Amino acid sequence: MVYHTPNRKGALSDTIAAIATPAGRGGISIVRVSGSLCFKIAKQVTKQNLKPRYANFCNFYSYNREIIDQGIALYFPAPQSFTGEDTLEFHTHGSPIITDNLLDSLFHFGARFARPGEFSERAFLNDKIDLSQAEAIADLIESTSLQAARNALSSLQGEFSKRINLLREQLIQIRCLVEASIDFSDEDIGIVDLESILNKLQGIQNTLKVICDSAQQGVLFREGIRIALIGRPNVGKSSLYNKLVGKDAAIVTQIPGTTRDILCTNIVIEGLAISLIDTAGLRESTDIIELEGIRRARKELDYVDHILLISNHQDGLTEKEYKLFNELPKGVQVTLIFNKIDLDHTPASIEQSNLGKIIRVSALTGAGIDLLIQHLKETAGFNINEEGGFSARRRHLNALHKTEAAIELTKAALVKGEFEEIIAEELRQAQNYLGEITGRYYTDDLLGEIFSTFCIGK
Repeated sequence: MVYHTPNRKGALSDTIAAIATPAGRGGISIVRVSGSLCFKIAKQVTKQNLKPRYANFCNFYSYNREIIDQGIALYFPAPQSFTGEDTLEFHTHGSPIITDNLLDSLFHFGARFARPGEFSERAFLNDKIDLSQAEAIADLIESTSLQAARNALSSLQGEFSKRINLLREQLIQIRCLVEASIDFSDEDIGIVDLESILNKLQGIQNTLKVICDSAQQGVLFREGIRIALIGRPNVGKSSLYNKLVGKDAAIVTQIPGTTRDILCTNIVIEGLAISLIDTAGLRESTDIIELEGIRRARKELDYVDHILLISNHQDGLTEKEYKLFNELPKGVQVTLIFNKIDLDHTPASIEQSNLGKIIRVSALTGAGIDLLIQHLKETAGFNINEEGGFSARRRHLNALHKTEAAIELTKAALVKGEFEEIIAEELRQAQNYLGEITGRYYTDDLLGEIFSTFCIGK
């Protein structure tokens, strides 16, 4: 681990440029520039000395002095800008011809094309935002529901970071006490008030548990869950798929084996983002195309969070379905769906069995679909009514879990009366795990992985 990796900061000497608005035609496009050449480039492009933090209406000139367009130029001197560097924005008419021509001129004047997420990365490296706030920018752009957008905005405003930094400061205080004992070991001064330190660590763990629960919700709002519908042909997989999607996305016929390939639709049901997957009916077949669909269906099961095994309500689980159930990937949530209750007017219900939950539904009439949706939310641990939510990622959860484990080891070492050096090291590890979340501790590889997922120009 390194603190503020110099290799990443070495790239800050370049001036970068990119289109910050979506590709295509529109009313307005924005071209963004950041770096030390901004003032010089602004004068070359506009033939003016731009007034800082002011909407300057002017012509935009190419490197060969031809007028490209007429629009608004904004100049933000460092450090009062998003990136912390001199920053320019050119608001042009939304034509790809205009923006491409303007970019060519910017490159001619000394800028280079920005990498994905490089503007946000520079804001992080220049201490304008921390790492979790930088990630929240991407989460806000990619949010698939109103609550996901609210959570991302909360993280962008620093709600998540405040909680993490408070915990980190508490760990530092305890670590100072432990390391003071090491420094004064010759004077036979042990760790002061062992019971008090254990109580403080327990308080940190209690707070950590609350943060973990909120982070889990943040991950669900951001990523959602992947759900696969599987079963024999003609049990109503595609009908249930269409009912959940809310439209005829899959072909439904009385002919077995209609679905040959994987169908996937991203939906939001009561705030929960779901990637819903319809698969080919699982059975023995000699049809080459159907066999390929079955192979793909089985492969897809390794990448889902929840499997809905669908069968006919009238048949219950057949011998082949029992066999299929036992072959499913271990560790994946499985729910049994008994479909077509409309045929004998059986009421919708949910019950526990030795194989897990059984939900009786009718994909035709919609009976029991509300029970299924509630079950999916409960098994995912989804709570849309949670107060003070924030956006989070799986890497944040991993760091929180590692922090909790390090604190548990610290408590055990304290109780056993182990050397203060061991206790201090565990506290340092816990502190660093929290630092990974906000970026106080990071590696080049981590930054590359995070910012490469951003859109260009952000």
